[in-house]
Amino acid sequence: MDGKSKKVAESSSSQSDTVPDFSTLPEACIVYILALTCPPDICRMRAVARWLMPAVESDALWIRFLPDDYQQIFARSADSPSLRDFASKKDLFFRLCDSPLLIDEGKKMFWLEKRRGKKCYMLAARELTIIWGDTPQYWKWISVPESRFSDIACLKDVCWLQINGMINGHLISLETNYAAYLVFKFSKKSYGFDNVEVKSSIKIEGDQTAIRKSYLNYSSQEHIPCPTTRIDGWLEIELGEFFTTKGGEDHIEVEITQLGSHWKRGLMVEGIEIRPKDNV
Repeated sequence: MDGKSKKVAESSSSQSDTVPDFSTLPEACIVYILALTCPPDICRMRAVARWLMPAVESDALWIRFLPDDYQQIFARSADSPSLRDFASKKDLFFRLCDSPLLIDEGKKMFWLEKRRGKKCYMLAARELTIIWGDTPQYWKWISVPESRFSDIACLKDVCWLQINGMINGHLISLETNYAAYLVFKFSKKSYGFDNVEVKSSIKIEGDQTAIRKSYLNYSSQEHIPCPTTRIDGWLEIELGEFFTTKGGEDHIEVEITQLGSHWKRGLMVEGIEIRPKDNV
């Protein structure tokens, strides 16, 4: 071996001696490190490093991605399986990500965001305050197969459209940027929403965020948001966003209004969804 090759070999040997072998770490240390990442990254790392398997499958890891009150949340659901039915905390985590729970007498839906394990909710139309919502002349309540809720609100005829939803800050994840979305459809005989602005805002303990303007249906104004179609076939429009603080005891109120003098019909409201903002 010439001098140059010998130096390269010695250098490689020296580097290999100094590179740490993480597989020799105690499982508790590996769990701690993995918990600083996120569930999708953990699953990817498991695919390329089989020695991570014991830590990746351990309850000590996945309990860190479950909310502290997950047992109480399950207790609020009438149709959820028993916690004993889950083989591991990992199975429980992905169940809560992929199959939302109906809770609070079927008036809310709960699930976890898979990317970070943040809490998500949908407030059913029955959980909202809809002006004239209990007056059959203006609104009716119907059951539709595409909704997991027992019924949704269907607008018959109103001039004054106002919908409010409220959630307590302690129910959602702290120090997280959330957005609220109206989830809705239009019936075949709807009218009164084309090119008509609606206003929305979010109040936290009475302090209002900036009022947002949007369209629920067709718009010729490109600079004003319009709804998008969801995977489940419903439409959604963002109503506003807010940041949850450490205290988490604030009351968060979402409002959407259209108070024009013209009549409107055919809006079908499933609920208001509250989930972490995608760009955070």
